Amino acid sequence: MLDVFIGWDPREAEVADVARFSIERRAPTGSVRVSNLKMSEMRDRDLYWRPTERRNGVLWDVISEAPMSTEFAITRFLSPLLGESDWVVFCDCDFLWRVDINELLAMADSQYAVMCVQHSHVPAEKVKMDNQIQLRYQRKNWSSMMLCNRKHPANQKLTVDLVNTLPGRDLHRFCWLEDKEIGALPTTWNWLEGTSDPSIDPNVVHYTRGGPWFDEWKDVAHADLWLEERDQMVSAKAVA
Repeated sequence: MLDVFIGWDPREAEVADVARFSIERRAPTGSVRVSNLKMSEMRDRDLYWRPTERRNGVLWDVISEAPMSTEFAITRFLSPLLGESDWVVFCDCDFLWRVDINELLAMADSQYAVMCVQHSHVPAEKVKMDNQIQLRYQRKNWSSMMLCNRKHPANQKLTVDLVNTLPGRDLHRFCWLEDKEIGALPTTWNWLEGTSDPSIDPNVVHYTRGGPWFDEWKDVAHADLWLEERDQMVSAKAVA
């Protein structure tokens, strides 16, 4: 069974629900175990104790001295520690999976500690979804979908203490790994709306700037797919 963790933020609870639904309805029954990664639960389990505060209404990571656009900005790096399967997947909540997530495992290569789409993403906009600050940092969006090899010895360096003490920019660039330990996945597995090649038919759509759950983002590429997925989710819950 493949462990999958979805970043969860109270402002986008329904968005995470749609991501989860899109995974579970395409995967064979019993092949995936999907969990929402919630900051509050990680704190309750003494896995996350980084100091955060609100500054001018913005969630702020004190160690990084930087804003956090979501509660899972840092908690994502606990995924390999929480999972039980040999490979673990993390993805942001603003994802729409269009294929069986188990197909990722066909590309899993044991020589790598982490595999991801290696974007060259330098955002032009200064603000993204929900008026959050659009930060620039090395290897931006690489960590928005990670296929993590829990058996790789290099990942033994990714400890709870490391997650709770390093600046976020270091964690997002996979500072505990050498470059050769980071494997590349095709763009179709983390297709960035507004950035990735529009001619690509994506396996996974990432509405990184904002999706159709926001009024101002209802016309983004593949908005119709997300809305259809949400409708199917609502219908499925009504029948259950």
